[in-house]
Amino acid sequence: MKFSVPTNPCPCGYFNDPSGKCTCTPQKIHNYLNKISGPLLDRFDIHIVKFDELRDKEQTEPSAEIKKRVDKARQIQSERYKGTSTSCNANINANQFEKVCIIDDEAEQMLKSAFESMGMTTRAYDRVLKVARTIADLDNSEIIKSDHILEAVQYRSLDRKYWGK
Repeated sequence: MKFSVPTNPCPCGYFNDPSGKCTCTPQKIHNYLNKISGPLLDRFDIHIVKFDELRDKEQTEPSAEIKKRVDKARQIQSERYKGTSTSCNANINANQFEKVCIIDDEAEQMLKSAFESMGMTTRAYDRVLKVARTIADLDNSEIIKSDHILEAVQYRSLDRKYWGK
């Protein structure tokens, strides 16, 4: 089945843009945003990257170093899931969460707070935890810490920004 999903926040593409160029009425924006359902949105692990971050001229880490960390994280996941049908964190099944996604107390409180304040669904909660597990792997950390949870939650910003969750 083929379907179209709007990728802009409104028909003109400038809703919430600091430039103030948006010419859409509130009703047009509302109708446009309602084309994406919550359950569909839940199926995306990472939602949005801010333009300012893409345009930041200061590069804190060279691409070669990032590649090394990514390769190391893939190696960690390969070892972690050896002998299972799971190949990476994105494919963690319900039975693996407790064993694979070990979080410290501070991270657990942060995740609980985000879950409650954002009105996350169970699916969104699982996605945040999977992304946090990957961020921890990139950080070479066996345990998911609060900064890993915070970063993963920030990647769910589309939930909050446009749908008011």
